[in-house]
Amino acid sequence: MPQTLELHSPLLLGIFLVLGCGVTGCGPSQPVPGENVLEGRVIFLDPGHGGTAETDDFRVGPTGEREEWVNLRVALLLGDMLEARGARVFMSRTEDVAVPLQDRADSAVAHGADVFLSIHHNATADPAVNFPIIYFHGNASENQASVALGRFVARELREALFAGESPVSLVSDHVIFPAAGAAVLRHSYGIPGIIGEASFFTHPPEEERLKDPDHNRREAEAYVAALVAFFAEPGLPIEEKYSTGQVPPFQVFQEADRMNEEAERWKENYLLGLGLMEAGTPGALAEAYELFTLSARSFPDSWVASDCHRHRAEILEALGRYQEAEQERRRVQEFYVAVPD
Repeated sequence: MPQTLELHSPLLLGIFLVLGCGVTGCGPSQPVPGENVLEGRVIFLDPGHGGTAETDDFRVGPTGEREEWVNLRVALLLGDMLEARGARVFMSRTEDVAVPLQDRADSAVAHGADVFLSIHHNATADPAVNFPIIYFHGNASENQASVALGRFVARELREALFAGESPVSLVSDHVIFPAAGAAVLRHSYGIPGIIGEASFFTHPPEEERLKDPDHNRREAEAYVAALVAFFAEPGLPIEEKYSTGQVPPFQVFQEADRMNEEAERWKENYLLGLGLMEAGTPGALAEAYELFTLSARSFPDSWVASDCHRHRAEILEALGRYQEAEQERRRVQEFYVAVPD
């Protein structure tokens, strides 16, 4: 059974930073041919949320299955699988209890984690939506190790749960939390880490699958395969955060607001915007810009959001607003990463 959360001491944190895996981070070392790449690796698993049944009503599927329960089931299975392969596993929680976000990240740092995995499942207003979303922290050009991990996780989740047929998003956490990103990734920056949203419990058929232990096991196995692939590659760097500059924040709908009727029209607004782009008149472009903006605000981590920002940049340039257009192009470059089929 994976070990439970243990808050770090200043001494342990100091040792970890001296070893070079703190502010600037360190990816996996070059593997020895034929070795078990998980042997001895320290994996920190963070089952998202916990103990929230009394405080929110949006982390729940159509028939009452709660996200925090699914997160924990998958994480417990994953921990057992990783330990069976020789990894050292620590967890932020092993029960349905609330754990402060700072404590989750601090514990990962204190244990000298080689990887930080925060296990989640997603929700949105549109019940037809169901695909994986993977978040890394900050700018893609600086957080290369986490982006590499995210690519492997996205690929394996898509194959295991969607037979390779689903869109997938690999995005910065700044697309959903524009000011500072997600707390658990922000405070553990320097460790290759991601938040994995494997699927949407607001999609009724998926909610039923998420109740199935075999489905949970397939998801856990996908994470194992992703970690094996990640550790089998040479390590990539994690640079000082914002060393290449910050992308201006783009305000988006937050949590419960993403469950409203306006948010449900995210794809409709995107498609209407595409049609207006073809018209090409100044009035049509202005209307298209507003529709792309609304789609991106409603569902900023969707598989069309990067396209919305790309078209926003094109329209801004057509209007002579060149600096804003360049900012939008940089947003796409740093915050939206392509995942090959």
